Amino acid sequence: MALTITYPANLPVSERRDELMEAIAAHQVTIIAGETGSGKTTQIPKMCLELGLGEKGLIGHTQPRRLAARTVAERIAEELGVELGQEVGFQVRFTGEVSKETKVKLMTDGILLAEIQRDKLLTRYSTIIIDEAHERSLNIDFILGYLRRILPQRPDLKVIITSATIDPQRFSRHFARELPDGSSEPAPIVEVSGRTYPVEVRYRPLVAEPAGTGTEDEENASDDALEEDRDPVDAVCDAVDELSREAPGDILIFFSGEREIRDAAEALASSIQKNPRMAGAEILPLFARLSLAEQHRVFSPGGRRRIILATNVAETSLTVPGIKYVVDTGTARISRYSHRTKVQRLPIERVSQASAHQRAGRCGRVSDGICIRLYSEEDYLSRPEFTDPEILRTNLAAVILQMTAMGIARGPQDVAAFPFVEPPESRAINDGVTLLRELGALADGSAGDGGGAPGEAAPDGGAHRRDRRAGGAVDAGRRGTRGGLTAVGHQLAQLPVDPRLGRMIVEAARRDCAREVMVLAAALTIQDPRERPSQETGKRQAADEKHARFKDENSDFTGYLNLWNYLQEQQRELSSSAFRRLCKAEYINYLRVREWQELFTQLRQLARPLGISLGQARDTDPVGKNDAVHQSLLAGLLSHIGLLDERKRDYLGARGTRFAIFPGSALFKKNPTFVMAAELVETSRLWARTAAKMDPAWGELVAPHLVKRSYSEPHWSKRAGSVQAFEKVTLYGVTLVAHRRINYGRVDPELARELFIRHALVEGDWNTRHHFFKRNRELLEEVDELETRVRRRGLRVDDETLFEFYDARVPADVVSERHFDAWWKKARHEDEHLLDFDRALVLGEAAAGTAEAADAAYPTVWRQGGFDLPLAYEFHPVAPGGTPDPTDGVTAEVPVLFLNQLEPEPFRWQIPGQRVELVTALIKSLPKQIRKNFVPAPDVARQSVAALDTDFDPAGDSLEESLELVLRRLKGQIIPPGSWNWDAVPPHLKMTFSVVDPTGKVLGAGKDLVALQEQLAPATRRAIAESLGATPATAAPKSPRGGATSPRAGTTSPRGGATSPDARTTAPPTGRSGLAERSGLAERSGLTDWSVGTVPRTASTVVAGHTVTGYPALIDEGRTKAAPRGTVGLRVFQTSQDQLRAHRDGVIRLLAVRIPPPDRYVLEHLNNREKLTFSQNPHGSVTDLIADCSLAAIDRLVPTELPWDRAAFDALFDDVRAELIDTVFKVTAIVEQVLAASARIAKALKGTTSLALISALNDIKAQLEQLVYPGFVAQTGYAQLEHLPRYLRAIERRLEKLPTNVQRDAVAMAAVQALEDDYDDAVAALAPTGRSQGLLEQVRWMIEELRVSLFAVELGTAGRVSEKRVRQALGEALAPA
Repeated sequence: MALTITYPANLPVSERRDELMEAIAAHQVTIIAGETGSGKTTQIPKMCLELGLGEKGLIGHTQPRRLAARTVAERIAEELGVELGQEVGFQVRFTGEVSKETKVKLMTDGILLAEIQRDKLLTRYSTIIIDEAHERSLNIDFILGYLRRILPQRPDLKVIITSATIDPQRFSRHFARELPDGSSEPAPIVEVSGRTYPVEVRYRPLVAEPAGTGTEDEENASDDALEEDRDPVDAVCDAVDELSREAPGDILIFFSGEREIRDAAEALASSIQKNPRMAGAEILPLFARLSLAEQHRVFSPGGRRRIILATNVAETSLTVPGIKYVVDTGTARISRYSHRTKVQRLPIERVSQASAHQRAGRCGRVSDGICIRLYSEEDYLSRPEFTDPEILRTNLAAVILQMTAMGIARGPQDVAAFPFVEPPESRAINDGVTLLRELGALADGSAGDGGGAPGEAAPDGGAHRRDRRAGGAVDAGRRGTRGGLTAVGHQLAQLPVDPRLGRMIVEAARRDCAREVMVLAAALTIQDPRERPSQETGKRQAADEKHARFKDENSDFTGYLNLWNYLQEQQRELSSSAFRRLCKAEYINYLRVREWQELFTQLRQLARPLGISLGQARDTDPVGKNDAVHQSLLAGLLSHIGLLDERKRDYLGARGTRFAIFPGSALFKKNPTFVMAAELVETSRLWARTAAKMDPAWGELVAPHLVKRSYSEPHWSKRAGSVQAFEKVTLYGVTLVAHRRINYGRVDPELARELFIRHALVEGDWNTRHHFFKRNRELLEEVDELETRVRRRGLRVDDETLFEFYDARVPADVVSERHFDAWWKKARHEDEHLLDFDRALVLGEAAAGTAEAADAAYPTVWRQGGFDLPLAYEFHPVAPGGTPDPTDGVTAEVPVLFLNQLEPEPFRWQIPGQRVELVTALIKSLPKQIRKNFVPAPDVARQSVAALDTDFDPAGDSLEESLELVLRRLKGQIIPPGSWNWDAVPPHLKMTFSVVDPTGKVLGAGKDLVALQEQLAPATRRAIAESLGATPATAAPKSPRGGATSPRAGTTSPRGGATSPDARTTAPPTGRSGLAERSGLAERSGLTDWSVGTVPRTASTVVAGHTVTGYPALIDEGRTKAAPRGTVGLRVFQTSQDQLRAHRDGVIRLLAVRIPPPDRYVLEHLNNREKLTFSQNPHGSVTDLIADCSLAAIDRLVPTELPWDRAAFDALFDDVRAELIDTVFKVTAIVEQVLAASARIAKALKGTTSLALISALNDIKAQLEQLVYPGFVAQTGYAQLEHLPRYLRAIERRLEKLPTNVQRDAVAMAAVQALEDDYDDAVAALAPTGRSQGLLEQVRWMIEELRVSLFAVELGTAGRVSEKRVRQALGEALAPA
């Protein structure tokens, strides 16, 4: 049908119609510049129709926004008088109305881009009108560049660029036509003036002006860089006050963001109350996230004066009616891509001159206007002329993806060569390529050959080669690609969403959660449908409470799914109007919900050709598919992950970035260890918006081609039987796995094989039962033992030789114990001895002849007196001055049973192999005057040893005497006896003795055989008893009995006189066998009568060919609560001396048990003085004291010849019983004297306080305590008891002389105390063995006699005594047995 074309006369475009139509007809490209309101958007398409361009093809008319495309189409159709969808149609992403009759097609620039993929030369179109080109969006710049490229191939295609009066010359130059002479002719520009009124610009700068042009450093601008001396909010209030004095009119104030708007609203609300001219003014915010209801208030003027606080959306996108005044703060948040952090930032920047001009133009639409700029004119003139186009401020991944899909580009060079209006930087192109590689959209080597920025590694450059082969679906998609895109890339190119969102959908198809992820992809494309009213409305808390129902503490994405399910459920149950009311009541934007649903439907339709099915379920499953959903999301957010930094309380993100979770997120205060975010946006700081907790293992699962793996500390693990290492896995610098143990054989088989051979086969550090290995270890141990015996290293070949042996035989693919076992299982059937060492291989060249000579010089058995003692060798040399190892040298293993039968002298000779070194050391130990006659010592030692081997026998000759004789023969020098210093001999040259029990347990070890014999005498006694069958082999010595004990059995005097520990050792009286059964000999305990028959003086048996002799005797077991009078036992001792001492004590105790106690009778017959004295005795009980006296009396009556059978004991019993009472009275008479003297001395000590006498008094007090103590009567014995009164009288005499004889007393006391110290040392040394107890007892009383001779010589002594005689007796006691 014929169209009736008319033009509104009031539009500036209508006035220039002829000029415009002439320019369009005459030129292929026409630039039309005009202000908003000039009519160019609606009238230019009609002019094209009038020119007949609609007959040659479609007239395509692009708009940057969907709403504009529909509304403009409706307006043109209305002016032409046709129905929408007939001659005039529109198409946007969600819907469209286009028919065969359509001649003018309104569409978004995205729709035109999609058509280019199918129709590369746009053959359906005769005319393309690009509207609002001054916005310079990414799509517009790409379309302009694409049209520039195809125009030579489409000379019939008309291109019309309409723009605001912002730099139209740039478009003109871009489409310049090349003339035959080589010059170029710019495309014509037709300017159409808009309907505007004069605008007065007033500059009201803040006091201090910022420096800089704001060009190069804009990316790093921050709020701090914009700080002025005067608060900007105060300046806004001042500007409003100034405008209030002008004619009435609405005021539009531009701010950089929501936070600034809210601050200003609060300040203005207070300010206008003080200004009568602004009374009743309404303050209205305007920003993109505002609810529709609040936006509607802005676009519906009322009767009240309005102050509108807006972001830069009011510059060109939205026209606010009725504006008379503008206040321009000069700043805005401008989306800008950071090449450093690889995220989109929203920094606050100074607006360009063009933006400032646009802002001022907002107030010249209805009348003359006034624009107050809160900066100086100089600042305005120093600003950039135009705002950077989006292509210079955003990631180019989507553009590169479409260009690659179209075949326009195959690499960064092609993108850089594309005729953009303003070419992007090479690093921006590389960042886009990097993102596409991250998403798996570009194949390795495509769109990236040579395209990496200098010094910038490819994103998967650090991944291990095996990791890249295991790339899963992403790698599978890369194989067999064409045009540089992978299979995933081709799928992404067909999805009209952000590449990150598209990647999520593609991954979701693999993980059976496409429905859930499509819902999320649609949600992330639109504004959040949950509205959050401003604080001023008082509804924010109610809205937050409503929205809290959908939150999930682990994922904001799950919150979207919860909201989706809720809306779907309510929509099914409610009518359309009821659902609208529900959305409004619950602060949910209904239109955004519809947009969300429509976008989801569109995505589902677009995904269908890709083979992506959503299944039959109507609702999403956020719980059951939680992991799959988030893994799919992660596929598109790989560079948006972060690891919590506990110290700084923020997250370390990809490529060293740091970010925090946005306060509006459900995870804001949860701080999970790992998070991923839908977007990272930088405002005051880098924020992660729409975040979720993530499992670091997902990173390896989803992006094996991107993770970088590093390995540390490869080491052999005996437990695992393989070489292990620690793996660190990172993704864009974020550590996913910090320290994971892995099998290193998969990473570096060559090194793993080497470590396996060295540690397992060579060093033997593995668990195996292979026979070849056992044979090899035995051979190595034999050589090692040879090295130790001869004290030489290097006889065995080094480990490198053994490694080469195995390396030549073990296959290259054997890297672990498991691999080896599998190979050897087959290989051993072919050659069982393939891996056996040869003795010649193991023994080095230096070992020739050593092995044969070793057995004689370094025997494995020491023979002495018929005993064969195993020898063990240790070789632990130390540096000079170091501490010797006590195990170094030769150790003889001595059975405890034979310990007391060995003589120490033969062991001094050492083994033949060390005798030369020993003699050398002995020669060096001689005093210098003697030693100088025997140099050089090693040579003299060799000669001496040769002579010793010839003329002397180590088994019977003394080494020292033999060596003295040999050296005298060799050098003619006499060595005085005692000249040898054995302490100077190195420890390894002295034999070590290890005493073991029959089970092999070491009871003691050391180099002093005599000391060991004394130390282990109880163990030897027990071993002898066991060998005789007198006690079970399992019997162990028990602790001394507790409770009250007899002075003879359990009590030790303060100064020596202790009974042998063996006398207090008990053993069960049962379980006798063998010799015990035949001889009746069995160790017994708890006896109160002679029930042991005849006690043999000796008992012998043969063990290992050697006669073992024991000496049985009764022992005093002392008193216990169960046996208050005491018991006796039967034990076997290792010497006759021990036997006699113990047997006497046992007989006395048994007599005391058998004889009725005389204490009552004695007590009744004591005189009063004795009773009084006895009541103050140290026993505390007179009865105990009399019992003690009875034991001493029995001791007096028992003869030297002791009873050994029942008859002799009974006879002795009768004799003792007859004489006991009289003897007890003799003892008590002596004891009364002792106690009386003790009381007098104690009283004298308390009465003396002179400090000069304190040392002597302390000595006397100590002596008194050693003489009189609980149990002293029996312990002292009758023979010595007679002397106690004299000792006490000597103390009294000393006290009398002391005040006038202090110095002489001190000298004598020092001599006595020195002897007592030596005596105490001897007692401590011999107490464990009980050896020389009689001699020590004698020494003790000699010291007391010495005290009498020194302090009270007039009292006389029992015999001749002197300090020298005491020391001589002490030496005899310490002398070896």
